[in-house]
Formats: sequence, structure tokens, C-alpha cells
Amino acid sequence: MKSMTIQQEQTKKIKKGKGFSTRQFRFWAQLGSFAIIVWIGYEFVRFVSFVERGGQIGPAPTRPPGVEGFLPISGLISFRDWLMSGHVNLIHPASLIILLAAVITAWLFKKGFCSWVCPVGFISEMVGNIGDKLFKHRLKLPKWLDYPLRGLKYLLLAFFLYAVFYAMSPDQVREFVASPYNKVADIKMLKFFTEIDVFALWTIGGLFVLSIILRGFWCRYLCPYGGLLGLFSLAAPTKIRRDENLCINCTRCAKVCPSFIKVDKVITVVSDECSGCLDCVDVCPVDGALDLKVIGRKKRVSKKIWAYAFVVAFWGTLLAFKLLGPWQNNITTQEYIYHTERMNGAEYNHPGR
Repeated sequence: MKSMTIQQEQTKKIKKGKGFSTRQFRFWAQLGSFAIIVWIGYEFVRFVSFVERGGQIGPAPTRPPGVEGFLPISGLISFRDWLMSGHVNLIHPASLIILLAAVITAWLFKKGFCSWVCPVGFISEMVGNIGDKLFKHRLKLPKWLDYPLRGLKYLLLAFFLYAVFYAMSPDQVREFVASPYNKVADIKMLKFFTEIDVFALWTIGGLFVLSIILRGFWCRYLCPYGGLLGLFSLAAPTKIRRDENLCINCTRCAKVCPSFIKVDKVITVVSDECSGCLDCVDVCPVDGALDLKVIGRKKRVSKKIWAYAFVVAFWGTLLAFKLLGPWQNNITTQEYIYHTERMNGAEYNHPGR
């Protein structure tokens, strides 16, 4: 009789109606981001094709600066150059702006870039969904293997930070920024995919298979970009909090978490793996049991407002720089043609020569 009373009390807490679904909104945000990136890729392929023909056929296509989002190392070196010089160099300025936008929004909205914008994250989720259907449940490595592997992305991050901020002298940084290698880094990045070798193809294929078996394999274990954003996300002012008095221990939040965080076992989610997807908040069946809250305050933050705020903050920042600058690089089409014609030379295969 007593257990029946407890069940009745818990049933009264169940939400009525679904309301705003962050999962649906996030999917459309991801799909929109992916469409933008595909369009950027298409425009860049057109530009590179024009350059490789020597600029002789047809009007010159516009090079989309957004392609520099795939040059995080160039952005990191540009960041150091900015710290040294006090101004943003115009070789690949968008790479720096996109990097800073991702880092700043990670500090404000956790690793929102990974789960709301990143094309690799989006593809990884779609591939992970295939694995969910195949295996009927999400596979996870044991702790003794999972924790060391998660450290790999931080080792890669440490290597890049060491190389850029310690190993490179100020003169080497300036030399690299102005080098022919860096100027055509965007075209070299494209060539990696259009002229992919067998080893790289097998590597990508292996990552694809591993991502089916272990959801988010690349993001969880190998992505240094995600590692950097994860560190900044720990300082985010909003955290997901669980109310023990309202929680009915249904474990839905933990089951849906793509990062395998035991949301149902903690009061406040503090994890570098939390991507701010809000799936756990969305599936919680009890009003108020799981919410976003500002640290030190009891009042909850609307997940709808949080989701809109992130999208506006990230894309609004990029739009502002697109309109006001710096955004466009100062490499002319003729320079691209000149460097592309000589790209196979040794001086273009070694930074700083």
C-alpha cells in the first residue's frame, strides 16, 4: 500500500506534454550547419578548379572564407601571431575567428560547437545511430581502457600547444604565417580529400567502422579540437543539475547521453565530455527534475532560450565579422594561381622555406 502511494506521488510529477524539443531543434541546427558547410565546400571546389586552370576560363568564382574553419592549426598559429603583434594577420583570418567563436561559446555554452555545429560531430551522430540500431544498445569500453584512450586527444592537444606556443620562436611564427605553404594550406586541405591515398582512405574507413561499434569514437578519443573546447567548457556558467527530490530514477538521462555521463548519479554535471546537447534534459519525464541552472542560483534557465542563444551567439559572431571584418584574406586570385602552379615544389611542402 505504501509503495502504491509512492508510485502515485511520482506519477503526479510526470510532465504533461512535450513542449519545446531541443533534440529536434538541434537536429535542424546541425543539418543547417552541415548544409552551409557543403555549400562552402562546393564554392571552394569551384574556386580551386578555376585557379588550377590558370584563371583562363570563365569569371573568377568567389573563394568562401568559411573554408578556413578546416584550418585549426593555422588559426592557432594566427592566435599566437595576434598575441605578439596586436593585430589579426590577413592570411587566413577566418580560421582564427572561427576558432575563437568556438572557444568563447564553449566557455559560455559548454561544447556546443561539437554537438550543434561541427560537421564531423553531426556525421558521427548519424553513424552512431546506425550502431544503436545494429546492436540495440550502446557499447562502451571498460573504464580501464576508456580513460587512457580519452587521454589521447589531450596528448594531441598538448603536442600542438607545445609546438605553437613553445617550440616555435616569434620569427618562426611570422615566417610560417607568410609562407607559401600557409597561403595555400586551404588548397592542400582540399587535396587531402580529392587526392586521398590508400593509407588515409583505410584510416577513415577504420574510424567509420569504429564509430559504428563505439559511438562517437573520433570525438571521444582522438579530436584535439574537442579536447580544447572541453577544457573551456568546465568554466561554463550554466550547468545541468538534477533535483534528487523530484528524480524518479528512470535512468533515461544516462541512457540517452552520447558521452556516457552518469547524469542520474550526480547532482551537477561537471564533465569535459558534456557537449551541451541537452538530450538528457529533453528526455527527462519529470518537470524540474533535470534543468539548466546558473551556478550559484536556483532559478533554472529555459532550454529553449539556451538553445537559441547558442545558435545566435556562434553564427551571429561569424556574421558580424563577415560584415565588419576581418574575414576575407588578402591573397589575390593571381597569387593563388602562382602558388598552385608551384605547389609540387619542395618549398611548398615544408613550412617556413
